[in-house]
Amino acid sequence: MSFDLNQHMARLLINEPFFASLSRKIQKTETRAIPTAGVRVTEEGRFEMLYNPEFFESLPDKQRLGVLKHEFYHLIFEHVTSRKVEGVNPKTQNIAADLAINSHLVGELPEQCCMPGVGPFAEYPKGLTFEAYLKMIQKDQEENQQEDDDNQEEGGGGSAGGDGEPGDDQEDGDSSGGGGQQFDDHSGWSDEVSPEAQAMAKERLKQDLKEAAQEASGKGDGWGTCSQSVREEVLERLKTVIDWKKVLRYFIKTSQKASKSSTVRRINKRYPWVHAGKKVKRQAKIAIAIDQSGSVSNELLATFFSELNSLAKLASFTVIPFDTRVDESLVYEWKKGQNHKVERVMYGGTCFDAPTEYINKCGNFDGAIILTDMEAPKPKACKAQRMWMTDANGQAYPYFKTSERVIPITTI
Repeated sequence: MSFDLNQHMARLLINEPFFASLSRKIQKTETRAIPTAGVRVTEEGRFEMLYNPEFFESLPDKQRLGVLKHEFYHLIFEHVTSRKVEGVNPKTQNIAADLAINSHLVGELPEQCCMPGVGPFAEYPKGLTFEAYLKMIQKDQEENQQEDDDNQEEGGGGSAGGDGEPGDDQEDGDSSGGGGQQFDDHSGWSDEVSPEAQAMAKERLKQDLKEAAQEASGKGDGWGTCSQSVREEVLERLKTVIDWKKVLRYFIKTSQKASKSSTVRRINKRYPWVHAGKKVKRQAKIAIAIDQSGSVSNELLATFFSELNSLAKLASFTVIPFDTRVDESLVYEWKKGQNHKVERVMYGGTCFDAPTEYINKCGNFDGAIILTDMEAPKPKACKAQRMWMTDANGQAYPYFKTSERVIPITTI
């Protein structure tokens, strides 16, 4: 029976509330396609940790926990979604990222990991940033290259650096010792997914880090082994601004469902000239519920409608004005390619059950977006994928907690 990491998570993270909270938001998938472990962003804008069960089974608990924290640090430091320096070898960047992380995990990882102060990095101090380690590796590479050039001119041949020099192209997951090799898989990082998926993943990460930080801060030792510098960086990252327009666009695009029809004009790839091909149409059916209460500002409504006019190129919307109820005579279809002006047609309070019940009753929506200030009780579950759009205050001080996406709009 293979090692099921999910069955061991609670035990491994029992003394790490911060990492435990973050871990609950990340899907764990067993695979033998990679030799060790790795994290990536999926095309749905979610984080996934891949792990080889045989690798984890071979480790003692201390190193299993160390590998888990190593992967979570890649998310915290945004290596998966942001860190990419144009013109620099990806392997070199990967090693610099590992060095920055492993400074926080001394004595907790397998021997083959890149570790400051060990092996080819014996002269590298601990506790530096990704950028600092990258400069040090590049400097060493330049010096090694100069030595090689000098040796060749003198007829010496070969490489002065030898195996294990900083930045050498060593294979991912190489299990040999020496403290100078990248042990985990970095193949699913930012250049492998769409910009929209990256934007959604960044927004999810910010929310996940916020919840993990709140949970950790509410307990005496809730941050576990996280250093003060890591805590400060987490709190600093929570201040960053998410591009709400990219997130909204990605939500609409990923809500699309495929409808297929047969056509003799398209060749069937599996049975050419035997069966008709398939023509695929994709168009999202999105419900847009607009909170009409007076506490939702005209500025927020105007900014949101302006972006919907742009997004109408992608899909048609069903606009559902609501306050404490939905007046079905005011519901209208915003057809693809149309423009609409902002308008307020109701003036009551707010009840989120009203639009939710309407959306559930219709039953044919792929996604639902609620524009609101979040000042009403939590609604019942929605059959469609639901996302909330609000202002900065609505995100910071919502009336209720939800695991659904809550996106703050930056008004014009």
